[in-house]
Amino acid sequence: MSSHAENVLLEIARIGSKHPTGAEMLLLEPFAHFQTAKGALDLGSLDEADSECTRREVLLRFLALSAVLDQGPDSVGVRLLVRLVTEELYRQGIRFLHRPLLFFQNLARVLVVVHEANNSVTETRAKKWAEENQSSPGRYNLFLDNSRQTLNYVVFRWGVPLSLPMLHQEIALSKDKVSTVLCDHLWSFASAEIMSQELKDDPVYGFGKALGDKAGHLFAKWSVSSFGLLARAEPNWGPLSYETPLDSNVGRVLWRSGALLEWADEKDYVKREVIQREKGKGGLDYIRVTKMRGMTVSKELSHEVAQAYVEICCNHLCTHKRSPQKIKVQRVPNAYLLAAGNKFGIANLDDGLIFIGTQYCLNHENPRCGDCPLRGVCMAANGKRHLVENYRT
Repeated sequence: MSSHAENVLLEIARIGSKHPTGAEMLLLEPFAHFQTAKGALDLGSLDEADSECTRREVLLRFLALSAVLDQGPDSVGVRLLVRLVTEELYRQGIRFLHRPLLFFQNLARVLVVVHEANNSVTETRAKKWAEENQSSPGRYNLFLDNSRQTLNYVVFRWGVPLSLPMLHQEIALSKDKVSTVLCDHLWSFASAEIMSQELKDDPVYGFGKALGDKAGHLFAKWSVSSFGLLARAEPNWGPLSYETPLDSNVGRVLWRSGALLEWADEKDYVKREVIQREKGKGGLDYIRVTKMRGMTVSKELSHEVAQAYVEICCNHLCTHKRSPQKIKVQRVPNAYLLAAGNKFGIANLDDGLIFIGTQYCLNHENPRCGDCPLRGVCMAANGKRHLVENYRT
């Protein structure tokens, strides 16, 4: 007999498989010749040379940069900003993805382009974003860290992910070699999950504070599943080889649906500070899902899911060489999907969470429960309204 959490996760993944996100990300002018006649990414030509780099290398650089930048409250606005800046810099001959050194050599021009693009996106998006989030347009900010300074944003957030390929590419070019430096670096790790961690934490080349855990997993999702740039037949580079990117949509949908309550009691989430009493908007309880990372499951899982969890940790995530002693909440979705037959991957689950969280399960007292495609298995939509009324993300 399937559990409530299994029903919720499979339904979210099913919804996500019908509503994939990010497909438009690579439809930029500099990548137009990477596409088939039907406008899809030409996967068969990824290792062809494109001037200084392979196509795969250029796209990985763009996705790594996008993951660093896509950590603010408005993904739509961020992606528009990245598109505007990338296309304008290439029009000016600053081919910074192919030759990152050009980005730093032309920093003054880059600052002007980013500043003007930010103003344009803010004018376009601020009012709509404020309406969707019950906020004010003056709070709209794409620069992260509450920064308002273009120089700080460009050097830190753009400069860090472009520095890694720049450091080694100049050596490759001096030897007349086509650069695959970022791709080689990423594939040197044991799994997509380890790669997502080391992209941030590597003691020499890690992005550090420029890349959050969620952003690292988002990059793994894009590069392995959404676009197949790092995908391999082995399970450690497959659809369950990385954790779900934890953001407010994850916390809100999994809490309201009741899935999180099958893995631990509310008091456990309070103790872990996943639920923070009276810290949310309007004095309501705040759900900070990133605090869930490393939290141990306190309720018993089915034998099938528990066995699948071992398989996930040892052969997909490659975080353990033998059976883990404790089950971590953030990795449980991988186990459920594997136990259910591996029909869906983490990308499907995340796409479903994004679609439901941004279109229906909104972060206020009146979400669109009646229209939500998850309503058939959601606890909040079936009588337990306190899961909506008492919490915010």
